[in-house]
Amino acid sequence: MPFVPRWTLLSSGCAPLLLTAGWAVAGRLEGPGYDPVSQTISVLAAYGSAGFWVMTGALLALGVCHLLTAWGLRAAAPAGRVALGGGGVTALLVALVPTPSSGGSLRHGTVAAAGFLLLAVWPVLAAHRHPTAPWALRPAPALAATALMCAGALWYVVEANHQGAAGVAERFVTSAQALWPFVVVTSCLRHRPRSIRS
Repeated sequence: MPFVPRWTLLSSGCAPLLLTAGWAVAGRLEGPGYDPVSQTISVLAAYGSAGFWVMTGALLALGVCHLLTAWGLRAAAPAGRVALGGGGVTALLVALVPTPSSGGSLRHGTVAAAGFLLLAVWPVLAAHRHPTAPWALRPAPALAATALMCAGALWYVVEANHQGAAGVAERFVTSAQALWPFVVVTSCLRHRPRSIRS
């Protein structure tokens, strides 16, 4: 198995922590006018919001974490690493192209959708068919992770279109997407080194 450096444990582990801390602190700064059940994370990173700098910083850090993890995760198939890195780039772009203080933004929505897609498909693209692959890089767990993320994204679309619990759905899917790289890295580091043939 290609060597996976131990620092990827830090980059992948920080991603969900920084994201969650970002929306928690930014939501607190926003005050009672912000409803985390129905309102999205993008509202916290919008121009003029009280927690703009916190949420923007968290999204930038998330993007850097994904890029570093993709770089170091040599045990994953190249297509998966590219998709994870692309998800990191879109996180950076989401931070750099925030929504306006009122109304929507086609650019922001397009970049966010691309990020959701890349981070949803990267587990399947990173998988190996070889039976000695680390368990999180085997087809069944990878497909389950992708299915869960796609289901979460679909849930978010339904809630957003019906003005329901869009904030809860978005937090569910973004948490799953931020956590899976850590799961993969952990499984690689705990795996006995063996060669993986794609």
